[in-house]
Formats: sequence, C-alpha cells, structure tokens
Amino acid sequence: MRPTCESCGTAAAADGEAYICSYECTWCAGCVDTFPGGACPNCGGALERRPTRVAAS
Repeated sequence: MRPTCESCGTAAAADGEAYICSYECTWCAGCVDTFPGGACPNCGGALERRPTRVAAS
C-alpha cells in the first residue's frame, strides 16, 4: 500500500481512510471529493475505499 496521497502528500495510515483504483493509485478522502465524477484522475477508473491493514499481534 502506498503511504501517501498522490495528490496532496497527506499520510495515508494503514488503518485510516484512503481510496484506491484498480491500479492502486492512492488518494485521501479530501482529494477524492474534488475529483470530477469521483474517478481516478490518473486512469479514469472507479475509486473504492482502501482496505485497512491490521497490525500483527
């Protein structure tokens, strides 16, 4: 998983809210809200909430 938003550079915590497309472009929720049609600006694909990663116990 990429550690930061590709648009603004905000850290995308493993357990935080971030969005990805099928190419795993990574975006924060704030930037996604500004994308026309909610589509990935790199490839035009649909953006979905990124799954979270739980720390190993």
